[in-house]
Amino acid sequence: MHDSGQYQQAQQHQQYPQQNGYGQQQGDWDTGQGQAIPYGMNPADPYSGQQPGYDTGGQDHYGTPDAYPPPQPPGQRKAPPEPAPDWDPDAPVEEEHPFFTGTDDNRNPPRGDGDDEDFDDDPRASRRGKGGKPGKGKKKSRNGCACLVVSAVLLGGAGGVAYFGYDFWKARFGPVEDYSGGGTGAVQVEIKDHAGGNEIGSVLKKAGVVKSVDAFVAAVKKNPQGRSLQPGSYTLKKEMSAASAVELMLDPKSRNNLMVTPGQRNTAVYADIDKRLGLAEGSTKKLAKEKANELGLPPWVPQDPEIMDRLEGFLHPGTYPMAKGTKPEAVLKKMVARANQHYEAQDLAGSAQKLGLESPFQMITVASLVQAEGKYKHDFDKVSRVIYNRLKPNQQETWGRLEFDSTVNYIKGTSTLDIGPVSQQRKFKHPYNTYYDFTKGLPPGPISNPGEEALHSAMNPTPGPWFYFVSINSEKTVFTNTIEEHNKAVEEYRKERAKEKSGQ
Repeated sequence: MHDSGQYQQAQQHQQYPQQNGYGQQQGDWDTGQGQAIPYGMNPADPYSGQQPGYDTGGQDHYGTPDAYPPPQPPGQRKAPPEPAPDWDPDAPVEEEHPFFTGTDDNRNPPRGDGDDEDFDDDPRASRRGKGGKPGKGKKKSRNGCACLVVSAVLLGGAGGVAYFGYDFWKARFGPVEDYSGGGTGAVQVEIKDHAGGNEIGSVLKKAGVVKSVDAFVAAVKKNPQGRSLQPGSYTLKKEMSAASAVELMLDPKSRNNLMVTPGQRNTAVYADIDKRLGLAEGSTKKLAKEKANELGLPPWVPQDPEIMDRLEGFLHPGTYPMAKGTKPEAVLKKMVARANQHYEAQDLAGSAQKLGLESPFQMITVASLVQAEGKYKHDFDKVSRVIYNRLKPNQQETWGRLEFDSTVNYIKGTSTLDIGPVSQQRKFKHPYNTYYDFTKGLPPGPISNPGEEALHSAMNPTPGPWFYFVSINSEKTVFTNTIEEHNKAVEEYRKERAKEKSGQ
């Protein structure tokens, strides 16, 4: 808080310095400039040889045409008459607080209040009204305006606090804005991957499905299945209650999504796209073959004519929105892009080199075999080791042949455990037939779209000497080193299947 009394005294000193009658400030006789003597007098004898105070017979030793009245020696000077005050000294002094006078924090007097009529270069004129009289009327007007402004600010602040308090109470304790009922019409919305409750609510509000994000988030928390909402495309209704919107999104019928599952082949994905988009059978498969080079495949995918489908392994498992009017090419590009993103996050090339493979493409091929052959995820690491052991060219168990039923099923587009006698399969010549006598090593390309677990196991096989395996049941898979041990495990498997068929 400023001291207004000190400020007024400092202000008066600044504007009206105390002066003597000769225009010199009191206490400033010695100017520090050698006390220059005017009128060309002798500095050594300022009184022309006369003692100060003596009458010289009327002679004016100081008379010059330019000097009137003559100066007096310091010792004989008389105090000059005080100038008449420019205000009424008997008038009561009105205390001026810096806030009301407009004084800033540095105690500088104001130059005006913004009104051109009140502004004057004469510092004393600002203290007068019209006609040279003290300007109390205008000062009171300005002070009154200032009081009104302060009052308005205080009232406005109180109103703002009250409004904020109400808004805070409403947001925290009041009911959220929500529609009632199940809505009308139809609207399609797309929920992006990894979208949270607030983001989903924002999408629905923008589409006119729900009235507020808060209502939707509250409905998600209240619904026991609310946290299982999936990304994708949905057909919903306009102006639904938030609870109704959540329930409809949890209903599979509302989803316009295509789901690619780990291990699913491209042929099944193409057929599903045709069905959902109302295309002629085989349309998407034909497009994939003709435009494979335009769908975003990485450069290390070979241009090998023996590869049955260059997109195999790149229709990444996941959920993809299939809104009405979507082009199949756009869907395939999105799948390939997601696969690329996933594969780029892995050191496929480094792992391939470490495990004796030629390229990242072969690493994906191994992962697809792990996915197809490994019935249970907890067996993936050992299945991966069996693949690498069989690929060793000098081993005498399979002589570098994989001999996997899954490769024969891929050729034929089937999924059966009974592919026929092994002797017959050895005569079936096909690049993907790993039973064929003259086919060794990996098939030309992947045989499915592997999931994350299968890819991890392909890159990190567990150490072991196994060449064979057979899954007896969900809790038991037998891994063996020789064909004799494997045949015993196969016999156990057949007995287990026979028991299941007989109902024992």
